Amino acid sequence: MEKRVVITGIGLYSSIGNGKEEVLDSLRNGKSGIIYDKEREEVGYRSCLTGMVETPNLKPFLSRRQRIGMHQPAMYAYMSTMEAMEQAKLDIDFLEKNETGIIFGNDSTAGAVIETVDKMRERKDTTLIGSGDIFQNMNCTVNMSLSTIYKLKGINITLSAACASGSHSIGMGYLLIKQGLQERVVCGGAQEINIYAMGSFDGLGAFSIRHDEPTKASRPFDANRDGLIPSGGAATLIIESLESAERRGAPILGEILGYGFSSNGDHISNPNLDGQLRSLNMSLDQAGIKADKIDYVSAHATSTPVGDKTEAQAIETVLGSDVPVSSTKGMTGHECWMSGASEVAYSLLMMENDFIAPNINFENPDEDSKRINIIPEYTEKKIDTFLSNSFGFGGTNSSLIITKFVK
Repeated sequence: MEKRVVITGIGLYSSIGNGKEEVLDSLRNGKSGIIYDKEREEVGYRSCLTGMVETPNLKPFLSRRQRIGMHQPAMYAYMSTMEAMEQAKLDIDFLEKNETGIIFGNDSTAGAVIETVDKMRERKDTTLIGSGDIFQNMNCTVNMSLSTIYKLKGINITLSAACASGSHSIGMGYLLIKQGLQERVVCGGAQEINIYAMGSFDGLGAFSIRHDEPTKASRPFDANRDGLIPSGGAATLIIESLESAERRGAPILGEILGYGFSSNGDHISNPNLDGQLRSLNMSLDQAGIKADKIDYVSAHATSTPVGDKTEAQAIETVLGSDVPVSSTKGMTGHECWMSGASEVAYSLLMMENDFIAPNINFENPDEDSKRINIIPEYTEKKIDTFLSNSFGFGGTNSSLIITKFVK
């Protein structure tokens, strides 16, 4: 018999807060984490805007040996995972004795790689690079660090799927638990914010250049949007079988009902309506619910003209015009590899506290956005079931449906 899959812990380290309490306050108040970064101007960025995430001090928590293989993605992910583990009532002693997996979304380690190459060029001796660099450079850096720190004995893989990485990590963990192959999985996404990570993306001209108003530059669904804002950090969700959660006396924050996915099989960077429709419909089919059961949609909407347009069309087609919709990227910017995980965590906080976070900077709808119910201001609302969309380069699509747990 297929197992029910629940969420027992969330952790956040993002541009709108270090930890759930700070993030919850930002979500309620529509607080932006976007800044103008002078360093980006100095290295030739077209857009100098970014979501700002502090580099954490890990010395109080980890030994030098544990820290040496960690660069931004792994450092951020440790902070979010530490918080999620605490809420889920998991400690290293338990994890060492009870098989637990990890599937984390990550799709770049640009900062670490470039720093290593710089050392090699400067010292002209690879033996002087340092023993930790190899672990920082690999795309599985988050998994390697967290699995060894927390003594995880189950599945151990990095999921690399562009801006749907975090969402797919939750979806894949859900499928493994549902089929009885794992009892619990640490899922999430991490995204570096250093100047090297987004240089090539900036060169495509996809970022906003509203430099005079950083906090108003990310404008999902607004007619006057001029591009996205890169951002980052990390988000962690602990998911496990219902039996495991109840056996441990863990808090149950929500239940994963459905996971839809698709590939556009089309353009490498442009969205595709058919692919999004298939992902949305698959999530509903797997959840076994009708569209009118969705109380809120956490939109992928990144603040690009064509991306927001396509998603608005997909939402209207599958879910209709009345379901409340917002994109937290107006506040956070586009958290890329982590966004699919962080936006599920943001939505869980909304569901727990009966409100919808505002789609800030939505002032003028366009022909497509005026056809759906976008929420521009903080709104009190009881949410029993929400759907979270994530779409990425290469045409990868993911849709997750989460509901309040009912015994």
